[in-house]
Amino acid sequence: MFCVTSIDAPHTVSFKVVDEQFDEMVAKPGIIPAPYMARNKWVNVQEWGVLTSAEWYTYVKQSYTLIKSKLPKNVQKEIDALV
Repeated sequence: MFCVTSIDAPHTVSFKVVDEQFDEMVAKPGIIPAPYMARNKWVNVQEWGVLTSAEWYTYVKQSYTLIKSKLPKNVQKEIDALV
């Protein structure tokens, strides 16, 4: 799991960021520490417009990479074979 969104309104999105980005991200209006996951440097975007399309792409891709890098090497290879 590298990105979580709600299916019911209000629609929010949570994803992992690097440690250095966490404080900067939660200082922005519309972004808060993700409930239960803030200690792992996850943020919760409550207002979609606070990030540009390019930022969404960058942050979600970065979250995927961060989470994937923590998986066992054999699982990473399995994922790479699927992509």
